[in-house]
Amino acid sequence: MSDILDRLDEVLTSRRQAAPDDSYVASLHHKGLNKILEKVGEEATETLLAAKDAERGDEAARQALVAETTDLWFHSLVMLSHMGLSHREVLDELSRRFGLSGHDEKAARPR
Repeated sequence: MSDILDRLDEVLTSRRQAAPDDSYVASLHHKGLNKILEKVGEEATETLLAAKDAERGDEAARQALVAETTDLWFHSLVMLSHMGLSHREVLDELSRRFGLSGHDEKAARPR
């Protein structure tokens, strides 16, 4: 899985310095964090709605959920890139949490 994330990370990094007219990602970086967060929020909402549709929907509804989740992940990766963070840090955090009870992990967070 991380192979595609590594390849995407390379593309996102290269597009960060590209001209806004040359790339969608470059245009998002050029517009700034607020625009990127707006897209993440939009995609999160669309993912939630697609999940509701897919709960009792057909295969097309399930594929729509996959497509919306892909959009959400993509824009989240753009957000991380804009903040100078990498998907690797998220994967490391997932790895750290793996095997922990969700209740225990949440209780261990700093308040």
